[in-house]
Amino acid sequence: MLANLRACSGHLLHHSLRNARIPRRSWASTTAGKDQPEEDSLTIGDVSVRLRKPKDPQLVPQQYVKYASDGTLQLSQSALHHLRWMLQKDALRQDMFLLGQPGPLRRQLAMQFLELTQREVEYVALSRDTTESDLKQRREINDRAAIFHDQGAVRAALNGRVLVLDGVEHAERNVLPILNNLLENREMHLESGKFLMSPERYDKLLEKHSREQLDEWGLLRVSEQFRVVALGLPTHKYKGTPLDPPLRSRFQSRNVTTYSYGELYEELQQEAPSVPGEQLKQLLTFALTLQQADPVLQLPDFPIHNLALGVKMLAANPSLSLHDVISRIYPYQTMLKPDQKKRVEELLKKLDIQLVPSPSIKKIEAQSQENSLIHIKLDELQLNLPEGQIPTASTYFVDLPHQRQALASLLQAYAVGDVCLVGEKGVGKLTLTQELLRLLQQTSEPMMLYEDMTSRDIVQQRITSPQGDTVWRDSPLVRAAKSGSVAVLNGLHRLHKSTASVLQRLIHDRELQLCDGTTLLGANRYQALLQQGFSKEELGKLGFLPIHESFRVVALAEPPRLGGGQPSWLTPELLSLFLYQELRPLRQSEEAELLAQLCGGDLPAGMDQLLKLAQLLRSSQDPLLQGLAGTLSTRQLLKLARRLAAYPESELSDVHEMLQNTFLARFMPALSRGALEQAIQQVGIKPREIKLKSKKNQIAVEDNSLRIGSTRWPLGNPTQAQLSKVPHTLFYEMPQHVQLLERLLQDYLIGEHLLLVGNQGVGKNKLVDRLLELMQRPREYIQLHRDTTVHSLTLQATLKDGQVSYEDSALVQAVRTGHVLVVDEADKAPVNVTCILRTLVESGEMVLADGRRIVPPGEGGRVPNSIETHPDFRLIVLANRPGFPFLGNDFFAALGDVFSCHAISNPDPESEIFLLQQYGPKVPIKTLRTLVNAFGELRTLADEGMLNYPYSTREVVSIVKHLERYPEENMSEVVGNVLDFDRYQPEALQQVTQVLAKHGIESYAEEEIQAIRKQRILQASVNRHSGLGVSGPKFGKLDPKNEPHVGGNTWAGGSGGRDTAGLGGKGGPFRLDKGHKVHQLSDEEKADVPEEIKRAAREMNRKAFEDKLKEIKMSAHDHKLYAQFSEPNRKQVQQLKAVLEAMQTKSKERQWQKYQTHGDLDDTRLVEGITGEKNIYRRRAEANPWADHVQEKPNRLKLVVDVSGSMYRFNGYDGRLDRQLEAVVMVMEAFEGFEKKIVYDIIGHSGEGWEIPFVTAGSPPKNDKERFEAIRMMHAHSQFCWSGDSTVKAAREACSTLGAEQDYDNAIVVVLSDANLQRYGIAPKDLAMALKRGEPKVKGYAIFIGSLAEEADEINAEMPAGQSFVCMDLTKLPHILQQIFTSSLL
Repeated sequence: MLANLRACSGHLLHHSLRNARIPRRSWASTTAGKDQPEEDSLTIGDVSVRLRKPKDPQLVPQQYVKYASDGTLQLSQSALHHLRWMLQKDALRQDMFLLGQPGPLRRQLAMQFLELTQREVEYVALSRDTTESDLKQRREINDRAAIFHDQGAVRAALNGRVLVLDGVEHAERNVLPILNNLLENREMHLESGKFLMSPERYDKLLEKHSREQLDEWGLLRVSEQFRVVALGLPTHKYKGTPLDPPLRSRFQSRNVTTYSYGELYEELQQEAPSVPGEQLKQLLTFALTLQQADPVLQLPDFPIHNLALGVKMLAANPSLSLHDVISRIYPYQTMLKPDQKKRVEELLKKLDIQLVPSPSIKKIEAQSQENSLIHIKLDELQLNLPEGQIPTASTYFVDLPHQRQALASLLQAYAVGDVCLVGEKGVGKLTLTQELLRLLQQTSEPMMLYEDMTSRDIVQQRITSPQGDTVWRDSPLVRAAKSGSVAVLNGLHRLHKSTASVLQRLIHDRELQLCDGTTLLGANRYQALLQQGFSKEELGKLGFLPIHESFRVVALAEPPRLGGGQPSWLTPELLSLFLYQELRPLRQSEEAELLAQLCGGDLPAGMDQLLKLAQLLRSSQDPLLQGLAGTLSTRQLLKLARRLAAYPESELSDVHEMLQNTFLARFMPALSRGALEQAIQQVGIKPREIKLKSKKNQIAVEDNSLRIGSTRWPLGNPTQAQLSKVPHTLFYEMPQHVQLLERLLQDYLIGEHLLLVGNQGVGKNKLVDRLLELMQRPREYIQLHRDTTVHSLTLQATLKDGQVSYEDSALVQAVRTGHVLVVDEADKAPVNVTCILRTLVESGEMVLADGRRIVPPGEGGRVPNSIETHPDFRLIVLANRPGFPFLGNDFFAALGDVFSCHAISNPDPESEIFLLQQYGPKVPIKTLRTLVNAFGELRTLADEGMLNYPYSTREVVSIVKHLERYPEENMSEVVGNVLDFDRYQPEALQQVTQVLAKHGIESYAEEEIQAIRKQRILQASVNRHSGLGVSGPKFGKLDPKNEPHVGGNTWAGGSGGRDTAGLGGKGGPFRLDKGHKVHQLSDEEKADVPEEIKRAAREMNRKAFEDKLKEIKMSAHDHKLYAQFSEPNRKQVQQLKAVLEAMQTKSKERQWQKYQTHGDLDDTRLVEGITGEKNIYRRRAEANPWADHVQEKPNRLKLVVDVSGSMYRFNGYDGRLDRQLEAVVMVMEAFEGFEKKIVYDIIGHSGEGWEIPFVTAGSPPKNDKERFEAIRMMHAHSQFCWSGDSTVKAAREACSTLGAEQDYDNAIVVVLSDANLQRYGIAPKDLAMALKRGEPKVKGYAIFIGSLAEEADEINAEMPAGQSFVCMDLTKLPHILQQIFTSSLL
């Protein structure tokens, strides 16, 4: 293989540029030299072309072709073959499409062709945001008139230039076809009313008519020299929009592959002649072998062109390890799955590339030089980097060995190119970047990236001038390029991949086309134009500006989330843009030293255990614990350390309780919560044994100072304007809330921003309002919702007198004035919107839509057009808890690490009774205690997943208010005000009724409520009545159109009617659901049916039931047997279905589609509306299937049941086989109808085998008969099989086979066993290892049923945390399965 890779092409093309000894001809000069020939030509092989003098030489690409010292071209054979083909196509007047792998090769090849042929270029980078006006004509307002400005395609057609369309796969499906006629016939209608016409037709008309006449008719001649070169990726391999067939047919295609081994080796040698050839060979062989890897491995393409940057690093630092160089170019440890990573490491070893880091750096020094360079010294290594203009303030960087090494690596990568720092939240990416800027005395232009950001937002934004003209304002990225600052792109992982494509030309070629027509050129290309005779003033007037040599891009991103159905954000295209620096979390000793230095020298008491816990979570092999590790990041540990240092003696500084808030433990799924608690205990952190006692007079104002508990806040002297914004709320100071207020005040005092998360109705808003009222702090308030955008969160655009102006949102006002911003319902807004709050909280910086920049306190004077953050500004965010039943966006997971988090739960019983007494002083204490106890149990059931609705204090307060006002009201009637929502969920109603009866609230059943109401005669009532009687039950007619019917006594499947089968009516034989809205008759009217009619309806019902059994060929006896296994778990089935339905509804939520011609006005396109564009609206629609090719993969479940002989043998003793069959029925019934969401199969294990099929994946049982057949086969197998145990083998094979399946990203295996392992000499650790075979894709669980308690506990102790369950009470088996499903699959 290596021989093939290294083989060079033996065939040499003849090529010459006649008179090319003067390679860079000064076309800008007006006179030719005496020895200048009359005609220049280019010959490649057997194809020659005459070179013409360009009209606008500044538009000819520069410095893409390299020349030897003697003036001859330096082009590889591969490049020459491609260029020869392009010359042929150009001669044939055919448009070209260059296909190939991601990277700059195709674009640079097109630019080489244009430079050699001296052709002018019009370049358009395509994205999902590209519209017709970006290609044809854009209207601008100038002096109150709308003027059309030709765009790239039109300018190229009129002036005979080459139109380069880059990124064809990113354009929306129906955008590029507008060019079809221009490509085919060289004709196009323009919005200005003019018409582009082919040169042949135009010239014929010119023979008959004058040019003035054609101009008057609006006809414009397309030049014969006009060509189109499209650049795209093959969408079969790289995700994107497929080519429209008519568009595809108009191009000639060429596959541009990576150049040969020999050609690449020669290029690298020229780039870095000092690097040993053996190292170049190792790098090249590794890169090209990865390129040719088996497609089954799905390895991202190696960015071959970045090898040049790698060898530059090696040339600057010969001691750099090859592995480090490869990791900068191809960060495989971060972006690959374990099996892919293993293959890469095998290749490295095979090529003798040692997996060792570079020698460590002991000291980093920076020293300014006279020539605008800064001298960086890494021990003995010296780097010269461009210096900034302004010394920056000191940072929080701590010079630890690991941090120093990371900074040294970053500096070396920064010296040769743009870099991206990849690391989990809170590992120090921003701190490292700030230290880099400090060393280089560089200023930054921060830019927070988000998913809805458009490609135009990255470059320029269109605004209106005070005169009403449309003008373009530079983005922070462009400002950085012009001024030589560093553009810090925070959140690269959030940016849409097509939007990121606009960065390619800037990063690869240091060239950028701006929306206002300006072109930014790298220093070498700009210098080439100056050498051709242009002056800087001339180039400025022509719209050509230089990119400063000190300009760099530093991107910050989180690692790709592997698995879970979402594609990795680190696509081959993005991989080609940067050198990547991976930042690992700190080790325990490193973290301890860092925290000690930041906390004043000593580590606060209690931090040792927290550091141990952090390391335990990070190093765990258990995916559950690994998923929790990100919550306890270095940043979060620093917050905890500061709190412990500030309040060492406070009763509220309990480490266990702080962890509960940090993880929001009470809202975690049961399995994750159990695993976390086990880890906490393992490091020796124990919960507080003595509960905090409430004290009187906990809140007081003394000497103009607020005191809550033992914590004080100076009140100061707020102005009347400030006091007008201080909230006022009714608040009763119950003990639990007073403790919460003190904890919030403590965090506020140490400078933290607060996040309060809890269920509905637990008092989040009241707590915050009361805290601000006591502190006399003015409040600004924002409530988020699903339509909140980044723009609406920061500014409100308004249109007045033809000028777009921006009004500050509550957020900006709070920042400027130092008020407290309360953001409510944060979980309702998309995470990609709320994520812009991260930089504001993290670093005090944010760029607004109107170009202003929020900067930290004290930085306002150094940054122009900025808003300095007031030192008193704070952010308090309120959100509902993540997960079911709220199903909002997980704000905590996305931004929780930058806030001080507080889990707000319902009050404890004593606090709740105290609160209720304030609302209902006349209500007997016994009644209050009954309500508190009853609702407390309902909440417990909700926390355990037995009920779907989390009952809160708000509901109890409503009941007490009613009883206070109407004391004679029956308790059951009043409780119904809150609980009647559950009446139409029989399983939930049954549980609620049982709990109420247990606590003495009887008569909640519907018939009992009706009896109570009948005892009370009311003087007036309003009841709906149909006014029609019933005549007799009947099926009714079937409507072939299936239209909804209400009443009428005619149609089957209607509602609110009589006699016929349907829903919500009276007198019908049975229920029949046709999928329409239900109109419900009152219970009184439904009860008012004669007995003979009821009897006839029951008979008809039974007849229909028997017919249904015949249809599925199931006997009544079999159905009765099946019901014994189905009925006990009806409640769990309904709960699982409710969760699945809610998630299915959320996943089908429509998304905003921009650039629409109707819908809601898009406030980000007001300026476009002024200019007359039509596509200024947005509307909700189904997601574009081509946008990302993200097909939601179903979850996968393999249920491995125990059908061994012991299950049958001991069934009479403890019912283990019956309970297992009930659980199997629960699985089959709950997942019915959700086959696209969950694919499952059921296999059995016994002494006869480990993979006995009962239900096949993709073919679940369709009715009760098929489900009964499945469990009957299980029962029969257990009765007649041979003895023996295959539990371990079954678990191992199930996890392995599921891990090998490609169609699922999230899968679980649940193994049921009676744990009779000792009898067969099976070690528990073998079972634990078997369950890990499919990780991380497959999660394995074991449930031990009906075992001997001692043996089951011994096995459980050796199993991974949260992955094994001992089920001695077999009635709980379905509940355990429900827990596993909701935690892992749902």
